[in-house]
Amino acid sequence: MPGSSGTTQSMKKTIGHRGVETTTGETTYKKTTSSALKGAIQLGIAHTVGSLSQKAERDVLMQDFVVVESIFFPSEGSNLTPAHHYSDFRFKTYAPIAFRYFRELFGIRPDDYLYSLCNEPLIELSNPGASGSLFYVSSDDEFIIKTVQHKEAEFLQKLLPGYFMNINQNKRTLLPKFYGLYCVQAGGKNIRIVVMNNLLPRIIPMHLKYDLKGSTYKRRASPKEREKAVPTYKDLDFIQDLPDGLLLEADNYNALCKTIQRDCLLLQSFKIMDYSLLMGIHNMDQASRERERGLGNSGDSAGSEGAVTPDQRRPQAQKSLYCTAMESIQGEARGKGALDSEDHMGGIPGRNTKGERLLIYIGIIDILQSYRFIKKLEHSWKALVHDGDTVSVHRPGFYADRFQQFMCSTVFKKIPCKRAPTLGAPTPLSQATAGESKLMYHSHFKSTESEADSGKNRGVTSSPTTPGRSLAFTMINIVRGYPPQHTSNTENGLESSGFCLYLKPNH
Repeated sequence: MPGSSGTTQSMKKTIGHRGVETTTGETTYKKTTSSALKGAIQLGIAHTVGSLSQKAERDVLMQDFVVVESIFFPSEGSNLTPAHHYSDFRFKTYAPIAFRYFRELFGIRPDDYLYSLCNEPLIELSNPGASGSLFYVSSDDEFIIKTVQHKEAEFLQKLLPGYFMNINQNKRTLLPKFYGLYCVQAGGKNIRIVVMNNLLPRIIPMHLKYDLKGSTYKRRASPKEREKAVPTYKDLDFIQDLPDGLLLEADNYNALCKTIQRDCLLLQSFKIMDYSLLMGIHNMDQASRERERGLGNSGDSAGSEGAVTPDQRRPQAQKSLYCTAMESIQGEARGKGALDSEDHMGGIPGRNTKGERLLIYIGIIDILQSYRFIKKLEHSWKALVHDGDTVSVHRPGFYADRFQQFMCSTVFKKIPCKRAPTLGAPTPLSQATAGESKLMYHSHFKSTESEADSGKNRGVTSSPTTPGRSLAFTMINIVRGYPPQHTSNTENGLESSGFCLYLKPNH
């Protein structure tokens, strides 16, 4: 592929597979230039979505989750593919039928998907972070495309059946919304990419950004990160800069914390850890002052690169469903000093302790990390040198408890009112009864992972007549690879997962 022939000598500093060519200054990934990769992605997605539209609509079957379709794109073209000016490459599409269903659930029509990703050039984000991944955003601000490692792509494939069950039950979630998983094979390398919802709209200048885990061990932005126009700060920075947290109206606070609790329980059941809460804060009062001083979008988190203006945005009716922060938590923008509905742009309205009006954009990211042997070893080593409870790598049960507790007691707080003068926080996951939620979760994880894995579920009570029980065990067994007809075995269901879900009878 063009630009992929650069030698190691022509490359300067690399992070993971991401590097920069010294001669052109262009970003590369596995020695393939960004421009070539973007072109291959657009050609591949255009072909796979177009061919998929010719297949009849039907229910998703278990075998659909493991299907991989492949198409070869020679530079001279073929009967199935157009000619192009890149080197030959192969494009793979994972679980096309399943992902088509996911997109339909979120109201994304095939022509809208193609328009967003293939109609205009993809925009590379110049602030991708330290993961070594490349990030692209569609020109209409709808989708993020991220390169992922082989292990992450493999884990997502295994996660798909459980993900399928979860979004069927609950479309409102702060978890990433996956719309497609693909692989570009070029120059003997596999470049895997995932298409997701865009959490931080570029049209809204973010005055502050945070990546929060609920951990305090080395969780501070580096000096190099602080040099950026809008750095991505971390947990210790938040505690220092905003010691009193962010204030939300009672309804929004309760909805947010219930959503975080529900999402953490799901991640815990899949033994997922090391995820983060990505948060962008738009200060409306500060933005007004900047406009008055003629500074415009000086706080644009995207560095103003490829920024879109309001008249360039797509019609609101074509926006993906349940994808804004406000939609994800089932909250409402109302109350004293409420923002006009056309102004909040999907952000959760809040205030800082100075009383300034804020728009908060959030989502849980980096969920494709499973607590396997390497992570257990990493935590054991760090725990020998440092306080084990402060490091970011931890067993999933503890990680989920700590994450939720930090978000709902340190980061977000309820605006005091007459009936509730104190700032409250929900009970930690390990003690939660979730009695106020429509969904009732019971965590069966014990003090160690070995107990949970061995199926020691002492103290667990269940009722054969509990509505939704068969659905819960269907999800558990599908995730573990058991066919649906095995879900009647209650004991196996509990032993194969430390997590189950019940629905209230009035749900």
